[in-house]
Amino acid sequence: MKTASSTPADPRSRPWLGHGGSTADLPAGSCLDAGVAAARRTPAVRLEDLRVAAAEDRFEAELRLGRHAHVLSELAEEAARHPLRERFAVLRMRALYAAGRRSDALDVYEDMRRGLAEELGVDPSAELQQTHLAVLRGELDRPRAHSEPPPGRLLTQLTSFVGREEEMSLLAGLMETSRLVTVVGPGGVGKTRLAVEAATRHPAYRRGRVWFVPLAEVSSPDRLADAVLGALRGFRPPETGHGATRLIERVAELLGADDAVLVLDNCEHLVAAVSVFGDQLLDLLPRLRVLATSRESLAVIGEALCPLGPLDVPAETAEPAEAGGSAAVRLFVDRAAAVQPGFALEESTAGPVADICRRLDGLPLALELAAARLRSMSVSQIAHRLDDRFRLLSSGNRAALPRQRTLLAVIEWSWDLLTDQERVLARRMSIFPGGASGAAIEAVCSDAGLPGEDVFYVLSSLVDKSIVAKTGDRYRMLETIRAYAAGRLRADERGIVAAGFARYFVGLGEEYEPLLRTGAHQLASIAMFDAEYDNLVFALRSAIDGGHADTAWRLLGPLYWYWNVRFDARSDDFVAEVLRFGDALPGHARAAFTAVHLLAGNSGTMPADSALVRSVLEDCARTGAMERCPALVVVAPAGAYLYGFDELAERELQRARQHPEQWARACALLVEAFIRADRGDWEGSATPRERAVREFEQTGERYGQAVSLAAMARAHSVEGEHDKAVAEAERSVTLAAELALEQEIYHRAWLATVRMRGGDLEGARRDVDAARRRASDRGQRHVEIELLLCVADLHRRSGEPEQADAALDRLEALAGELSMPCEVTASRVAPVRMANLLATGAAARARALLPEAVRGAFAVRDVASAAQLLARLLCLEGDPAGAATALGMSQVIRGAFDHGDPELRELTTELVRRLGQAGYDAAYRLGACLPRADALHRLTT
Repeated sequence: MKTASSTPADPRSRPWLGHGGSTADLPAGSCLDAGVAAARRTPAVRLEDLRVAAAEDRFEAELRLGRHAHVLSELAEEAARHPLRERFAVLRMRALYAAGRRSDALDVYEDMRRGLAEELGVDPSAELQQTHLAVLRGELDRPRAHSEPPPGRLLTQLTSFVGREEEMSLLAGLMETSRLVTVVGPGGVGKTRLAVEAATRHPAYRRGRVWFVPLAEVSSPDRLADAVLGALRGFRPPETGHGATRLIERVAELLGADDAVLVLDNCEHLVAAVSVFGDQLLDLLPRLRVLATSRESLAVIGEALCPLGPLDVPAETAEPAEAGGSAAVRLFVDRAAAVQPGFALEESTAGPVADICRRLDGLPLALELAAARLRSMSVSQIAHRLDDRFRLLSSGNRAALPRQRTLLAVIEWSWDLLTDQERVLARRMSIFPGGASGAAIEAVCSDAGLPGEDVFYVLSSLVDKSIVAKTGDRYRMLETIRAYAAGRLRADERGIVAAGFARYFVGLGEEYEPLLRTGAHQLASIAMFDAEYDNLVFALRSAIDGGHADTAWRLLGPLYWYWNVRFDARSDDFVAEVLRFGDALPGHARAAFTAVHLLAGNSGTMPADSALVRSVLEDCARTGAMERCPALVVVAPAGAYLYGFDELAERELQRARQHPEQWARACALLVEAFIRADRGDWEGSATPRERAVREFEQTGERYGQAVSLAAMARAHSVEGEHDKAVAEAERSVTLAAELALEQEIYHRAWLATVRMRGGDLEGARRDVDAARRRASDRGQRHVEIELLLCVADLHRRSGEPEQADAALDRLEALAGELSMPCEVTASRVAPVRMANLLATGAAARARALLPEAVRGAFAVRDVASAAQLLARLLCLEGDPAGAATALGMSQVIRGAFDHGDPELRELTTELVRRLGQAGYDAAYRLGACLPRADALHRLTT
């Protein structure tokens, strides 16, 4: 045993100091040596020593892997707990030096040197001094940064990863639960990028246990194992004489038994070989996961599929400000900014960018190629040239594989992998602009060479190969693939397919058109027209352009009634075009469409005289057009009446009453109720209105029920029966909502008005908000016009005139954006604007607006409301007797006084207060006893 006078041993050799202790850990006066101290340590201390040593080894390994940035924080914490542990100091200095923090590394040395001198009276160890010297000289070897696995194991990405949050989440989940996962989708959709991104997020990546194997250039199945071996070794080995079994075993040896991910990219041309290879490899390595990308699945038991479609694109009706939320737009803008610094989504670029994204189907490769064109074109020029997309997108990334450099090459690669029958069906399917059902594809695309019984199987194969996408029971091609396939359709084949297409959709339209008016099948019929709309319109357009009169009129008939239900005004242009066929049309079709064009079109020209209208309607009667064209049941009597031909209107109304269909007779009753009410025959309108509701209820037809119930709600509201009015209006909204009609929003706006008139302003606000949400969701901006009128009314009745005016300002701005005629906008705004002025006491301004408000009331056929505005104005101007007379005029014009308007009740109370009951009654009778024509005349003078 050494004596106290002997030279002391280096305190760092004492184990109790190795874990950061000091001489204070020993009992006072103790002279135990290191061996005795070690023997007396507790098990907890020994375990702590083992933990610290293991931590040091782990940090050492992390630094060797280049993960210095990941361990700096934890390393600092451990060093703080053990301030005299020199190995921690060495490791910290190496990590800081690798991170470029040389001065911090030198500070660590100084702190350790000072601590050792003060606590133990010793100098730093040789290893620590050598590390210090290497840092000073800049000669310390930096560990190779491996934030990614070694070169060659995964593709290096030069661009940001945009979108795909849901797909990434799905793929990550599949890789946790399945050992073979295949990302499937069409060419150019970003399968490789998604797979690489998912692989970098897998735990195996952090341990350098991920390998990427590009198979695009592997020409034959027998080279598959060689390609994998090349990726594992970092080079492509030459042909070997080993058998397939030995090659797979060699791959398994190189991969090892630990957790690993093998990414097999672009497997579509080697599907069979990859299926066998992957299955055998997974059997050999239970901890291996295979992530494949392909345009079709590997079809191996246990395979999990991650379908990858295009990025989401902005809706056709999306506002420019909303376009930026689309993943496709975000990708385009990101790539565009790299090509053209400073490029951003602005008012001038949002429209063209959204158009590009939609027309390119949100296909990432196509969007990147389009963005690359910004080197020489503006975004508007790119959008304008997308009809020739394959020529436009013919240059891009020179570093990419040849088949990925252009849009054409991407599609051709997929096309070349198809069988002859698959190419035939793909070419023929290109005629469908809106996708198609399996029945339509079979009917249109089959022939002797492709029998109908084979179509389903060939179609399924096209789905498997990502040429066709299946959603529900419908099939569609991406527009880019469709454009390519259409270009491969031979001229003789195109004529045959087009004829079959026309026949099929003529038959479909004629089958489903009567069902639009039946309760039991109405929803199914509307769903069919919604689904096949693009195909039906394309067939109609092709028939018109091709001069096929018979096909054109037979398609126009069903579509016209569908447009009528949908409140779609585009029917007018098609009617005019079909009428140009003249005598080539059957008599009943020519007569019906002429009447529709003359009496219900938006041409803006009124018939010159009754002779023309009479002639057209006589043609309809002679040819039986009303029985063949259901729209005439409404158009003929209502159109004749609105143009002022009362005699003709009554005659056509009588014909409609005698129609064999109950639905048509119900329409006649509704038209009769409208005509009577418009003439001021309020009592006479009640019976046909009530009968119309019952008749429509018996047919079960929802559209007619909704309209007739809205008319009933209006009648109850005028009569002050608010509960009944709300109940009828709510039923009309429910029926319109079942049909998913645009009219639902109008009905909901009317329900809000009924609630307002009954004093339920909060309920009205909820209805308006709900209607606006639906209009926004459906992108129906023009419907916002009606809703803003309702909003203004609500604000006025809530005592918020400034907000009411602001709503009307927004309405006028929106009408300008939608290119609505100024006179139409004025007719809608003026009466509401005048009501706002009256509410604020601005009599002079209201007086100036009165003529325009009267014209607006006439335009919407609510003339009695103009008399009510006049009454409020006269009261404000100090003429209570004139106001009472104007209220009497409102009664004679409508045929009933509006008992449901709280503003009129307040006005009446005020007038009685000023005039006395007798004076009020006398003044009121002066207006109410006027002939209706005189009352109307006084309003306009």
